[in-house]
Amino acid sequence: DYPIPEIGGNTILQKAKVPNMDMLASRGVTGTVQTVPEGFPAGSDVANLSVLGFDPVEYYTGRAPLEAANIGVELEEGDIAYRCNLVTLKEGRMKDFSAGHISTAEAAELIRFLDQKIGTDDVGFYPGTSYRHLMVWRRGEVAPVCTPPHDISDQEFIPYLPKGPGSDFLISLMEKSQELLLGHPVNKKRKQMNKPPVTSIWLWGQGPRPSLPKFKDRYRLRGGIISAVDLLKGIGKYLDLEVINVPGATGYLDTNYAGKAEYALNALEYLDFILIHIEAPDEAGHSGDFNAKIRAVEDVDRLVVGRIMDGLKKFPNHSIMILPDHYTPVSVKTHTSEPVPFCIFSSYVQPHLKENADHFDEETAGKSGFSFPDGQKLMAFFLKLIVLE
Repeated sequence: DYPIPEIGGNTILQKAKVPNMDMLASRGVTGTVQTVPEGFPAGSDVANLSVLGFDPVEYYTGRAPLEAANIGVELEEGDIAYRCNLVTLKEGRMKDFSAGHISTAEAAELIRFLDQKIGTDDVGFYPGTSYRHLMVWRRGEVAPVCTPPHDISDQEFIPYLPKGPGSDFLISLMEKSQELLLGHPVNKKRKQMNKPPVTSIWLWGQGPRPSLPKFKDRYRLRGGIISAVDLLKGIGKYLDLEVINVPGATGYLDTNYAGKAEYALNALEYLDFILIHIEAPDEAGHSGDFNAKIRAVEDVDRLVVGRIMDGLKKFPNHSIMILPDHYTPVSVKTHTSEPVPFCIFSSYVQPHLKENADHFDEETAGKSGFSFPDGQKLMAFFLKLIVLE
């Protein structure tokens, strides 16, 4: 995050109490990494490909096709997947890009309803998690300009509707959804509960099926991934990582932090590598709520990092890396693409791993002089710290 006047000009990491991350930083190495290449959208799709060691310039085709892999939607040649958010539009503005973080059960009912009403042999709607869903346009077109709804919170949405080839068709689907959704029983129930209505779908994140190599073929390690969101799970499936589902993992502030740590430690009994992805700080950033973001980061430190550090004691040789995949500053409520801080700690001595900082935060990481301008190279560096038999 950026320095925030309301908390004394500190960033979230500087203000939050993160003793476990600070300990790792003081005993390991910190630095910065450019996870989003120039010219690419700042988001978890591009950034996590970089984090996992795969150059987005070579492999990225769009966000939605990655999510399709986890939902179980097979994309054929010529098929274009679009991310389909359930959103709240009000008075010409993007009032809520998540429709009040609608529940997965409510959302699935609405998506299936839309598929029945406006789905065709060429267009299908597929339920995902919470507000995050999928539309597939068989033998469709890739509209060159589609804006993520979280980029335009509280802004007028008309200027950000899809543009380019196929955009008229996409807009027509969005308009048809508006006619159908308001009278649906799910919205009537949400109104009684004083929750934001779902007023429209929003289509973005478009692209065809990517071609990605397997993680184990590149790094000679058996890996796994833990996340609540379809995007990360989809990346995991394309890379042939074991996707580990954790009960109570929501992708929000109420997620099962401790469960993610426990499942990761259990998986390390038979896997070499685990990526744990936690969405809660990002969601707090989108909401512009610095107190919620501080709480989320502290929960990550206490319930995930601390538990992982304790559990790793039974593995004689281990390495741990901590980093955000991208910035989501509370002041702008969306993603930005500057280099992010990282911290790496190894349980055994390496000549380049020495005391580097007293804290893990953006400022100290930036002053370390240690940086990776090509983000995909960080993973290879990190994995070299692991002793292979």
